[in-house]
Amino acid sequence: MRHLTLLCAVVALLAGPFARADKVLVFAAVSTTDALQELAPAFKKATGHTVEFSLGASSDLARQVIAGAPADVFLSADEAQMDAVEKAGLVAPSTRVDLLSNRLVVVVPADVKAQLSAPAGLRSLKRLSLADPEAVPAGVYAKAWLMKVGLWEALEPKVVPALNVRAALAAVETGRVDAGVVYSTDAAHSKRVRVAFQVPEQDVPRIVYPAAVLTRGDATEAARAYVRFLQSDAARKVFARHGFGVPAAAPGTRAP
Repeated sequence: MRHLTLLCAVVALLAGPFARADKVLVFAAVSTTDALQELAPAFKKATGHTVEFSLGASSDLARQVIAGAPADVFLSADEAQMDAVEKAGLVAPSTRVDLLSNRLVVVVPADVKAQLSAPAGLRSLKRLSLADPEAVPAGVYAKAWLMKVGLWEALEPKVVPALNVRAALAAVETGRVDAGVVYSTDAAHSKRVRVAFQVPEQDVPRIVYPAAVLTRGDATEAARAYVRFLQSDAARKVFARHGFGVPAAAPGTRAP
C-alpha cells in the first residue's frame, strides 16, 4: 500500500500542470479572432488546458463582464474598456498587461477602380463604414482620426455604424458602403477589399490591446497561464504574422 501511495504521488508530481485541466473562457476583441484561434491548440499542448472564446466588440464584452459574466480573461482592443472593468474591481491584481498594438487603414471593395489615396478623398464618398464610433474601439479611434484631420463634421452624416470592426469590414466587402476604416489586421484577412491608404500612427490615439485575468472566472490558475502564454515568444510570432505589433512604451502604462 505504501508503494502504491508513493507511486501516485510521483505521477501527480510529474503531471504538473496536467494534473487538472480547466477550460479558460476568454472574452476577446473580435479583431483578434484569427490569431487566438490559431494559438488555442498550442496552449492546450503546452498546459493541458483548453480555451473557449466569446468574440465581439470590446465595449459589449466589457459591459457583459461588469454585469456578471463569468469570463476568466478579458482581451480588449483599447485601454478604456479594460479601465472600466478594472475600476469595477474585476481585474485580478498584477495580471494586466499591454499585449498588442494595431493600425488603422482605409479599405475599399477590391473591384473598385477609383483611386482613394488621401483623407480628403473621403469627402466624395456616399457611405463610410466604421465600427460604432461612440463605443467600439476601432470606431472610436477612427472618429478621433477624422476629427484631428478636420473631416468628422463633413463625414458624420455619411457614416454607417457597425456592431464591431469585422461588421464594418463586411459592409465594404459586400459593397454596401464605398469605404471603411478598419484595423490593418482585419483588412489583411480579406480578399474582397484592398487597402486604399494607411492612417498615419501619429494621427490616431495610441492603439493598445490590454489583457488581464478576471476575478469572477472559475479557472483562475489556468487563466493566469493563458495570459502568460499570450506573452510568450511563440505566441508573439503568431500575432506578428497576423499583423499585430508590440505596444510602444508610454509613461504610466503597463509593459507587456
